[in-house]
Amino acid sequence: MTHIATERPAGAAGMRSVRAWLIVVAALIVCTLMVGGATRLTESGLSIVEWKPVTGTLPPLTDAEWTRQFEAYKTIPQYREMNRGMSLSEFKTIFWWEWGHRLLGRLIGAVFLLPFLWFLWRGFLSRELKRRLWVIFVLGGAQGAVGWWMVSSGLTERVSVSQYRLAIHFMLALVIFAAIVWTLQRLQRQPPAIAPPRVKITGRILLALVFLQLYFGALVAGLRAGRVFNTWPLIDGSFIPTAARLFFEQPWWRNFFDNMLTVQFTHRMIAYTLVVVAAAHAVDAVRSRTSPAVVTGAVWIAAVMLVQVAIGILTLLNQVPIDLGLAHQAVAIVVLTLALFQVERLGRTLPATTPAKLRLVVDERR
Repeated sequence: MTHIATERPAGAAGMRSVRAWLIVVAALIVCTLMVGGATRLTESGLSIVEWKPVTGTLPPLTDAEWTRQFEAYKTIPQYREMNRGMSLSEFKTIFWWEWGHRLLGRLIGAVFLLPFLWFLWRGFLSRELKRRLWVIFVLGGAQGAVGWWMVSSGLTERVSVSQYRLAIHFMLALVIFAAIVWTLQRLQRQPPAIAPPRVKITGRILLALVFLQLYFGALVAGLRAGRVFNTWPLIDGSFIPTAARLFFEQPWWRNFFDNMLTVQFTHRMIAYTLVVVAAAHAVDAVRSRTSPAVVTGAVWIAAVMLVQVAIGILTLLNQVPIDLGLAHQAVAIVVLTLALFQVERLGRTLPATTPAKLRLVVDERR
């Protein structure tokens, strides 16, 4: 892989502005993910039953509008089966969480698009960078539609949103975040990492497993499975549940999406696998003749992974309180970011203009 060309008419100052802008966008995405997590944990996601991309920016400003919103909420199954008799004040609490989540989504769109258009006008962006950013913008627009598609699944027959759609909504946000982080790293002129092929392979396996684990984490959240099986290291009375309990749904593969026991068990097994792979990656990086940055990155991934496992266990044992639930999600984003840094670092290549002697030295060290 090669770095995105950064020689623009505006020079280094222009690229610093682009990087600062992307850092702000990435930070806003993290904030939105955290507010989205709080919205889910407080069962607030269905409090707004309309999708008004423009006029929905403003919250209710009069008592009549608050009453109208509350009456609309009373028409859905969640109110009738879970929140019947709640007061207007209690409704306002869940409303503000969902409204804040949607507002942050709209804010990200504005913070991304307006500076993007300005950078295009000033000619700060290379052709490759333009393509990357347009793709990110399109994904961001799709995320708004996916968000409403998710909410709509809980308005007629369910008391919560579909775990399938929740997982897609969550993963699309992470893909957008990952694309921005990757682009930020590619904008920096840093030396290529020197590492043997097996270190690069385990780094990529780690990143793939992190994405898979985040997907199953979203399914666990959507099914509220973390509030059902609250023992560790045993689950449902044993370390490995019986096949009859894990695969009673037909066809068998549906258990990985609908069966609370199977989904949580899979989430746990991936966590154990991640710890083993992260430890192996770190040990291999330390023992190999790798770049110091690669060693540091590998050790950080392994350390934060252990912290994440500990928080996950505490979250489970305490039946997912909001503080631990959000901490678990926040550290998951940190793990993803570190894994992205590591894979990007390991994927750097020497520029074609590198002197032959230097390339020979690097090849020998590999």
